[in-house]
Amino acid sequence: MVITGSEPHVTTIEDGGTMWNRQPQAVCVRRAFKQYGSKSKPNQILNNLNMTVAKGTIYGLLGASGCGKTTLLSCIVGRRRLNSGEIWVLGGKPGTKGSGVPGAQVGYMPQEIALYGEFSIKETMMYFGWIFGMQTSEIMERLQFLLSFLDLPSQNRLVKNLSGGQQRRVSFAVALMHDPELLILDEPTVGVDPLLRQSIWNHLVHITKAGQKTVIITTHYIEEARQAHTIGLMRTGRLLAEESPQVLLSMYRCQNLEDVFLKLSRNQGTNGTTANTNEQMNISSNISLSALAFGNKKDNPVYVSQESGVVGLNFHQSKEVLISDSNGSTIGINDAPPHPPNAAIDCDDCASCSNCFNITSKGKIRALLQKNFLRMWRNVGVMLFIFALPVMQVVLFCAAIGRDPTGLKMAIVNQEIIGDECSFTEGCKFRNLSCRYLSHLSSNIEQHFYPTPDDAVNAVKEGDAWGVLYFTDNFTDALVARISLGRDADNETLDQSEIRVWLDMSNQQIGIMLNRDLQLAYRDFAQNLLETCGNNPKLGDVPIQFKDPIYGSNDPSFTDFVAPGVILTIVFFLAVALTSSALIIERTEGLLDRSWVAGVTPTEILFSHVVTQFVVMCGQTALVLIFMLCVFEVNNNGEIFFVILMTLLQGLCGMCFGFVISAVCELERNAIQLALGSFYPTLLLSGVIWPIEGMPDVLRFISKGLPLTLATSSLRSILSRGWSIDETDVYLGFISTIVWIFVFLVVTLVVLKFKRG
Repeated sequence: MVITGSEPHVTTIEDGGTMWNRQPQAVCVRRAFKQYGSKSKPNQILNNLNMTVAKGTIYGLLGASGCGKTTLLSCIVGRRRLNSGEIWVLGGKPGTKGSGVPGAQVGYMPQEIALYGEFSIKETMMYFGWIFGMQTSEIMERLQFLLSFLDLPSQNRLVKNLSGGQQRRVSFAVALMHDPELLILDEPTVGVDPLLRQSIWNHLVHITKAGQKTVIITTHYIEEARQAHTIGLMRTGRLLAEESPQVLLSMYRCQNLEDVFLKLSRNQGTNGTTANTNEQMNISSNISLSALAFGNKKDNPVYVSQESGVVGLNFHQSKEVLISDSNGSTIGINDAPPHPPNAAIDCDDCASCSNCFNITSKGKIRALLQKNFLRMWRNVGVMLFIFALPVMQVVLFCAAIGRDPTGLKMAIVNQEIIGDECSFTEGCKFRNLSCRYLSHLSSNIEQHFYPTPDDAVNAVKEGDAWGVLYFTDNFTDALVARISLGRDADNETLDQSEIRVWLDMSNQQIGIMLNRDLQLAYRDFAQNLLETCGNNPKLGDVPIQFKDPIYGSNDPSFTDFVAPGVILTIVFFLAVALTSSALIIERTEGLLDRSWVAGVTPTEILFSHVVTQFVVMCGQTALVLIFMLCVFEVNNNGEIFFVILMTLLQGLCGMCFGFVISAVCELERNAIQLALGSFYPTLLLSGVIWPIEGMPDVLRFISKGLPLTLATSSLRSILSRGWSIDETDVYLGFISTIVWIFVFLVVTLVVLKFKRG
């Protein structure tokens, strides 16, 4: 008699030319190793684990928290990959093309609730039903059955308003929704009423009777697992035993399964083996086993089967174990790792063919898009803030940036006058010219008179003024002499005719602005005096004539310079804020894993978020441009189409950067820190608030490689210069943005696929 495992899902028994087909295997795990952490300090989760789940049975996986049950289930459904070893599920390797796992052939209920709290029960079922490729009518019919079977409240109740037990039942209903071939349940009966718990077990027994459905279930209630066909007792990443409850109780002469598990755990801890050999051999069967070859292997779990009057013992890691019965016959068990058959696949029944089963993306995309939009719609306050924030930023920018400072105090010492009264005579009169000059100062400057230069300087030192203007007691006479004598004027005359200025340059912008206004005031004063006296006013101007500028105006606005960068910065980082936590929230709540197990790919998840956030971003972009260009009338000399296109592309670029952050970071706070940490370097180095020509060569080179730099220069050229897309400075900004979008998307997909392992 020889027992062989020729295929990953079928085991045959040969005896004297007669062959019996054992029950096909739904799940087959061989030599599974899984560890986390570094190579020097690994955290071993699965340690040489072997597991066999027959098709059409209930398999109870029992073990304490932390023994590796959830990790094992994650590997079975294709969410994680083993470091070494093989897993076959429904005849294929999880995660491979055409295997159907992850996909609709598996119903998965994780430990956590993993449901969208903003959804109603009906919306939850519609979402997962569409992902599984079901028609709406099928979903509604199945929903009514599940509501009744699991004693759920109204289908319109929001999940977040349900009790913990009701939420677990909804999670269980999701796993049952599409009537899968393999049902994997991680602690489904925790917090469930005992009567309902028994009803659930009855249902599981019922669906496996026909042999077409298989159930793997973990539970803390060890005794309820008596209803399972097979039990796997797991500890420290190993299966201590894998048998039917009745055989285990008989084998270890215990009254309950908890005692069996305790005895196995003690044996493993004290002897380094999983069971006592003599106890394992005292099994009543039709075959008496008289010899057993163990080899030198330790920690090898014993697998005992009783089918059709045959008992087979399978010792993992042994290529072949010989067992002699009372008649001298030899039983050989071949436990070599199974390999998939190369036979052609029969696709007559594609509903059950794991190699051919495929769901079009239409239903999944529909479900994902509806899920994203519905979640936003249910968070009205957040959405109002999302659309109000860009408007508020634009209003604050335009109201606070670019305007000339007002109320600038100047300390004036005028020794031509007595007291604070500074008057002069209109017309071609040369009296109190210092007061005539002061009348030409900008209205933004407040004039405060001080008796001595020391008093005025102290006022600046104490922060009461921004600068000092000093006029000598014979300023008017010296200035007239200077004009009359020209090159013959002596140094004393020149010195007495000067306006002496001391400025507070601690604030460069105010200092430069005062410097400008004082010089412009002198030009206006001189030209007015010359024109009043019948002379050519051009004599009072510097001999440099500034014609109309090629681009811009003679009165440039700092707002117009900064506006292009501010527009793109607002849109870019708003998009980053929208998306940087999108995947993290779903991942921490277990929602992302559940969608992946259902067959949703990272590409589909990413695409749905891009579409959803792009719609939101279009609204934000429209508000930003309307307020910037129409309400506050920022100068625009170019084509509005290219302005809109560049803004949308930058928003899309920021969105993709947010996806990178969301994919890389595990915690939401880490994503926020990374997003904020990238804001200031990008803002400072991208030429938004200061020209990149003022940077060192190294920083200038780095700056040009940032997403916002060339785009800001491009938009500034469109708005201020009126350039079109055919100009180099313009199209380089578009090319740079598109390249960054592509890079961010690729990085996100790579990280998501890497984390699935």
